[in-house]
Amino acid sequence: MSTYELVTPLKAEDITQLSVGDVVYISGIVYTARDEAHAHILELDEAGEKLPIDLEGAVIYHCGPLMVQENDQWKAVASGPTTSARMAKMTPKLLEKHNVRALIGKGGMQGVTETLKDRCVYLAYTGGCAALAAGSIKKVRSVHWLQLGMPEAVWELEVERFGPLIVGIDAHGNDLFEKVREKALTAFCQLR
Repeated sequence: MSTYELVTPLKAEDITQLSVGDVVYISGIVYTARDEAHAHILELDEAGEKLPIDLEGAVIYHCGPLMVQENDQWKAVASGPTTSARMAKMTPKLLEKHNVRALIGKGGMQGVTETLKDRCVYLAYTGGCAALAAGSIKKVRSVHWLQLGMPEAVWELEVERFGPLIVGIDAHGNDLFEKVREKALTAFCQLR
């Protein structure tokens, strides 16, 4: 297990050096996106419209932050991870069109390991750390699609040493969550 400090935008070599269980800290730009934002991105892609964000080498954070506005500037009050499983079905289409290099969330993402292979990693952030996460946000650079609602909008965040994040699915086809499920199932079957 190693620790890595990565700066966005990420390159292929940034993520292919990572292995399941490694610890990662991210600095640079991170975009939040939950269900509605993913669906909206895919709708715009299908319509051939340009996105207001640059997803080349991007990091997408599955998060619905709580923001306040102070002196015409947005500030994150809480920005903990949301359950990533809800975005799993949309991830293959998203990665077909965009060179997103890292997804951050909680709980893992079943069914995306092959899709992530050689192109993207899934980084797990511990649930319940919303205040810690907000402390790593140095600036809210912009917000897109606020009409979707505060938690569903895409927030462009400038972060510094965002983490600690654990590599849950690496770009080599290894899935930490699947290994845990297999061990749990084996243990359960032995008890019966």
